Amino acid sequence: MDPIIQAIRQELAAGADPVIQASSQRFFKEEILCYGMKTAAVTALARKYWKVVKVRDKPEIFALCEDLYQSAMMEESFIVSSWAFALRDRYEPSDLPVFRRWIDTYITNWASCDGFCNHTMGEFIVKFPETVAELLEWTRSENRWMRRAAAVSLIIPAKHGEHLEDANRIADRLLTDEDDMVRKGYGWLLKEASRHNQDEVFRYVMKNKREMPRTALRYAIELMPRDLKAEAMKKDW
Repeated sequence: MDPIIQAIRQELAAGADPVIQASSQRFFKEEILCYGMKTAAVTALARKYWKVVKVRDKPEIFALCEDLYQSAMMEESFIVSSWAFALRDRYEPSDLPVFRRWIDTYITNWASCDGFCNHTMGEFIVKFPETVAELLEWTRSENRWMRRAAAVSLIIPAKHGEHLEDANRIADRLLTDEDDMVRKGYGWLLKEASRHNQDEVFRYVMKNKREMPRTALRYAIELMPRDLKAEAMKKDW
């Protein structure tokens, strides 16, 4: 085991709080593994050790990330998310298969999914816009977290008014998905897209509201004015 990984795990174990560990489970339907540390403390730990590992070659850092993921501990997945985003100036298109494999293999809850995809995948797509086509492929995955990743990877670009057409395509693919986490994921994507494209997102919702699950619909219209919300929520069938 790399001494860095050993040191991180020792600090995580030393800072573990049984009360936080027990209470964390209430935010998840699936069982999670965690030390029981506040997010701010984990973020500080990630930054502390990033100062040590950042001088290494990218493949070495990726290997450290893989070691962290293999523990299945949620806090260690958060450190991966922090380090992977910190590498953004070194991204290359060839990194995409690595990121895809990490999501498909190691992501097992919404927090790890969103922590990695919002920032690392979002920045990757901004840097290499042609790779957005990959997200459309993820919508067909049997893995619920890959399907959620397809949506939440565009959250930050959508929040800035970008990739509206891609967001709509992803929502189309996930429109009737039976998984609640996937529904919330694409609803969230539409909500963020509505910040700069309210009229377009409203038209999308009105066009698809007969098929769109209510959970996704509520997310999508959350930022809209009251009258538009009422119109969208109205049952007209």
